[in-house]
Amino acid sequence: MQVRSKVPKLVNCLLVLLMTNFTYSQSYASVDNAIANYPKSFESPEKLAEKINVDFKTEEEKARAIFTWIATNVHYDLKAYYSQSSNPKIAYSFASEEERIQKEQKFRYDNAKKLLRTKKGVCEDYASLFHTLCEFVGLKCMTITGTSKTVLNHIGKLPKASDHAWNAVKVGETWRFIDVTWASGIANLETGKMMQQYNDAYFFTQPAIFFLNHFPDDKRYLMTDKTAEEFAALPLYYGKYLKSGYEFIAPEQGVFSVKETQSIVFQIANLPENSSVAYVFSNDNKIIPLKLLSEENNALFEIPLMKRNRGYLTIYVNNESIVAYKIQP
Repeated sequence: MQVRSKVPKLVNCLLVLLMTNFTYSQSYASVDNAIANYPKSFESPEKLAEKINVDFKTEEEKARAIFTWIATNVHYDLKAYYSQSSNPKIAYSFASEEERIQKEQKFRYDNAKKLLRTKKGVCEDYASLFHTLCEFVGLKCMTITGTSKTVLNHIGKLPKASDHAWNAVKVGETWRFIDVTWASGIANLETGKMMQQYNDAYFFTQPAIFFLNHFPDDKRYLMTDKTAEEFAALPLYYGKYLKSGYEFIAPEQGVFSVKETQSIVFQIANLPENSSVAYVFSNDNKIIPLKLLSEENNALFEIPLMKRNRGYLTIYVNNESIVAYKIQP
């Protein structure tokens, strides 16, 4: 088994992200604890913003308070998501830039107010509420639309259809990424329901890491020099990965051919002792546990590719799906 010792730039960024998230979790513990005692409902965005402005002073604290309240009190509406294809998007006309801004603000505000009332919505609603609250507490914010990488068949596909919305908020002189929708929970594919599961890895996520699952319609909002082709070539990283504390150093690519590759070598840095690792090929649907080798702080293993292997290869760590790859002929 050959193992590269050089850590890629992306992994360096991930290491920084994981350390930064740990710092955030400590620095913002007081904010999160305060938000846990907030009312679960507010009659308007103004009322929630007023309370946040009273309780928090810094830009970071206000952004975190908005993020945490939405992520822990709003539920993703899967039914509305699946019915979106049959519902035309709302459009509006404008005669000037000023009128465009006014109509966009009203559209966001209406979405935000509805979301506060129903406590259920889709990504556009989450992003609208976050953006609206930022404006009321004095933070500069953007709503960004683009392509997400969330399911297996996205691996290897170029970003095309805009299917997701997220935010960037300006703190000091730096724009920081926020995805409050994905921070709120994950879909249970077996039950078809959403599970409320707070994930603050989507708070102030570094651009190179945010890129793993987000590609904006306007490339200026990438905030990195990555390309659409690089996005398509990535594996599918699940939300648990960003909070895990370990890093998949290899492989970097997400698509493999059984004609060209006999086996895939994996290298994981900082995997906790006694962690269990297993894999599943989608065409076999059999969970196969792995025996790990170790080298310094890295866990190593190798998965053979047979001609019969097709579809997708998913890696599980401690019974959680972490990353998936596309296997083609």
